[in-house]
Amino acid sequence: MSRIGRLAIAVPSGVTVAVEPGTVRVSGPRGKLAVAINPLAEVKVEGNAVNITRRDDSRTARGVHGLTRVLIANMVTGVSTGFRRVLEINGVGYRAEVKGRAIQLALGYSHPVIFPLPNGIDAKVDKQTVITLEGADRQVLGETAAAIRKLRPPEPYKGKGIKYAEEKIRRKAGKAVGAAS
Repeated sequence: MSRIGRLAIAVPSGVTVAVEPGTVRVSGPRGKLAVAINPLAEVKVEGNAVNITRRDDSRTARGVHGLTRVLIANMVTGVSTGFRRVLEINGVGYRAEVKGRAIQLALGYSHPVIFPLPNGIDAKVDKQTVITLEGADRQVLGETAAAIRKLRPPEPYKGKGIKYAEEKIRRKAGKAVGAAS
């Protein structure tokens, strides 16, 4: 039995879980989410808990069991409290600004970079160098944060670029000048 898949998902008040053939829909105060469910997994709502079981004991079914449980748990957390990702910008002249449904970034290029935000993701910029992304869908939030980071990944010599707040950049020593031969 999957150690993750067998855990019940607690459903907080204000969140509803609807199981339809092939999909699970979750709605709450922060929005509505849906996910397609593999036929090898069965989802049952019992009171304030959601239980996931698998139809057989094949290797694929065991993998789908834990995955399905995590996807539904992330949806329940997303519509109740939401997810947050923080990005930091390091570099002289590097800054960000929110303009409507887009983030305008100055990243050392000859032009400003305009990054449109996907639906369901909100951005806030503090001190022009800290971008906070919030949303109910964990997957879309992670993909958005990765796409913003990819615009100017941190480099190892001076640490300039966009990095996650919890990320540590391994620094390299520069070229040694006047080394004895």
